[in-house]
Amino acid sequence: MSDPATLAEAVPQAAEHFDVIIVGAGMSGIGGAYHLAKRGGGMRFVVLEAQDSFGGTWITHRYPGLRSDSDLYTYGYSFKPWTGAPIATAGEILNYMAEVVEENDLSQHIRYRHKINAATWSSERNLWTLRAIRTDTGEEVWFTTGFLWMCQGYYRHGEGYTPDWPGMDRFQGQVVHTEAWPADLDYRDRKVVVIGSGATAATLIPAIAGECAHVAMLQRSPTYFRTGRNAIEIADELRELGIQESWIHEIVRRKIQSEQAKFARRAFSEPEAVKQELLSQARSYLGPDYDLETHFTPRYRPWRQRIAFIPDGDLFRVIRDGKASVVTDEIETFTETGIRLKSGGHLEADIIVAATGFHLNVLGDIAFAVDGEPLRFSESVTYRGMMFTGVPNLVWIFGYFRASWTLRVDIVSDFVCRLLDHMRETGARKVTVALRPEDEGMPLLPWVDPDNFNPGYVTRGLHLLPKRGNKPEWQHTHDHWADLKAFPGIDLRDPTFVYA
Repeated sequence: MSDPATLAEAVPQAAEHFDVIIVGAGMSGIGGAYHLAKRGGGMRFVVLEAQDSFGGTWITHRYPGLRSDSDLYTYGYSFKPWTGAPIATAGEILNYMAEVVEENDLSQHIRYRHKINAATWSSERNLWTLRAIRTDTGEEVWFTTGFLWMCQGYYRHGEGYTPDWPGMDRFQGQVVHTEAWPADLDYRDRKVVVIGSGATAATLIPAIAGECAHVAMLQRSPTYFRTGRNAIEIADELRELGIQESWIHEIVRRKIQSEQAKFARRAFSEPEAVKQELLSQARSYLGPDYDLETHFTPRYRPWRQRIAFIPDGDLFRVIRDGKASVVTDEIETFTETGIRLKSGGHLEADIIVAATGFHLNVLGDIAFAVDGEPLRFSESVTYRGMMFTGVPNLVWIFGYFRASWTLRVDIVSDFVCRLLDHMRETGARKVTVALRPEDEGMPLLPWVDPDNFNPGYVTRGLHLLPKRGNKPEWQHTHDHWADLKAFPGIDLRDPTFVYA
């Protein structure tokens, strides 16, 4: 790959220009495209997507049972009512996205099979130059744009995170990662070990447990889960009363957001009470004699890691019924026939599944440069988790840890449309964010406090992310209610924003 700093000189005359380029056609990218189409004032924009279709996570993941771990009233868009069960399958989410694309004529703005591998900013031209490869033809294509909107997500779709376990080459069975699930994997009547106990494992295990000879969930330490009916009672009641779906969507959306915020606050203010509530939910399914202390009582307080929702307690039910089991132990080595544990035990397996998370993806793993210098993203400071000091004309949608990721799509999209309008009205062609005189000496901290939130993908990739300050405007608060109040009031004439 050529040096991104030379792209501006190498770009051919045939480069296609757009006012705005959105990177990624997942939930964030499609949401951003909707807002630009509705409020962009005729700006010419394109969505560049490396895959064959829109969908992001919902097309790159293909393991059995794939579903949301957030409710679709908040994971869905504010402008598109959700009418199904709150926890939805991948197919249902893709159908929902397809309706958004079709109803708003967004297909004309999307270019599939375009993988961007380099981008450079020129202050002389006030342009981003992007080089992409057509994955269907291998052709190199070039684009220029005045504004870059990164909606590519936060993890690397091409490969999941697999620890380097001892003896993996000795295992005579099949090892797969959930992020690269083989279409022809036959797990019927096989002994399966799933390594990991996050949302992916909790989704996969109930989906395959009835067909496997047995499936064991192997975890180093327990995880918190929430359970409940896969239904929203107030939504069903309002439908019986004939209330229009847009009203139902907004009412339920606000109700869930309020409940989520209260639950997150309680996890900090009264962690022991929240812990006991969560354990009580597990106990109600697993029974009084189950070893809850060993297998479902985490060593950390609630919400230091994401809490997956188990609809109708399906994971607990397959464990209770003996179709699945939980083993809390550490791996000593793989063997020819399974996994030997540090306790001395041995798990027999025909198939071992790594449900062990992913690699953090920072700005799409694209080689960025600004005015000829490679972008050192980790040396920048974030403005509200979406803009970055020293990085002109660029916004990134990074969602929430303790609420639906996509709740930030509508909030950030509104900001981007306001910012683009302001730049057009004032004749500005460049905007960066910069620390103000009153920010001098402000301590610069990691993107997120590891004592506050510390899942593996964050701790492994924290060194790649920008710094945060100790003021709300210089950090990603992960507080949706605070953002709802703060973002509409952002003064685009504040000295934080430097225009040219």
